Amino acid sequence: MSLEKITKSYERIKNILPDDVQLVAVSKTHPADQILHVYNLRQRVFGENKVQELVEKYPLLPKDIQWHLIGHLQTNKVKYIAEFIDTVQSVDSEKLLEEINKQAGKHQRKIKVLLQVKIAEEETKFGLEIHEAKEIFQNYINGKFPNVEITGLMGMATFTDDQNQIVKEFTLLKQIFDKLSLLKKLDVLSMGMSDDFPVAIQCGANSVRIGSAIFGSRQYDL
Repeated sequence: MSLEKITKSYERIKNILPDDVQLVAVSKTHPADQILHVYNLRQRVFGENKVQELVEKYPLLPKDIQWHLIGHLQTNKVKYIAEFIDTVQSVDSEKLLEEINKQAGKHQRKIKVLLQVKIAEEETKFGLEIHEAKEIFQNYINGKFPNVEITGLMGMATFTDDQNQIVKEFTLLKQIFDKLSLLKKLDVLSMGMSDDFPVAIQCGANSVRIGSAIFGSRQYDL
C-alpha cells in the first residue's frame, strides 16, 4: 500500500474511534518506513506479533514508540524484548508471567501486561481459561509478580460472520474484566481487530488492535 493510502486509512480509523479508545497500530510484517510514516501522523502505540521481527525494527525507529507484543510469546524469547517492551498483551500462562517478571527485574523496570483470556470457540486460539485468569490475578494482588503490572485483559473473538457469537464472546470478556476490577482496578480491555473493532467497542473495549485496515494486507517478504 502506498504511503498516501496509508495516511487516508489511518485518518479514517482515527476519525471513527472514540477519543477514549486506544489504537494499537499493528505493524507486523510491514517495513520500518511505513511504521515511521504512521508515527509521523502522531501514532505512538504499535503492535508486533513476533519477537524477532520486533527486535529487528526496534533500533530503526524512534525510541518513544510504545511497543506492544500481541502475538503468542514463548518464555525463551522474553529476554530479547524485556529492556524496551511497553506491554505484553498476550500473557497466556503463569509460567510466561513468571518469566516476564524475572526478566523485568533484571532491567530494574516494570513491564505492563494483559492477561489473554480464551473467549473464542476456535481450538487454535491461545489464552487462559477463565478460572486460570482469576487465579493468576489473585496471585498478582498477593504480590507474587512485583516486576509486572497487570493493567487489563485481552481477547480474540471467533473468526466468524456470526455477529451474535462475536458479541457474546466480547460481552463475556467485559464481564470478566468488570469482576476482576472489583478486586483491583483494571484499565485496559483490549479486544477487536480490523474486522470486528466496532462491535468490540460497543461491547466495552477501550483498546483495539488494527493492522490491515491501516497498512493494507500483510507483507511476508521481510
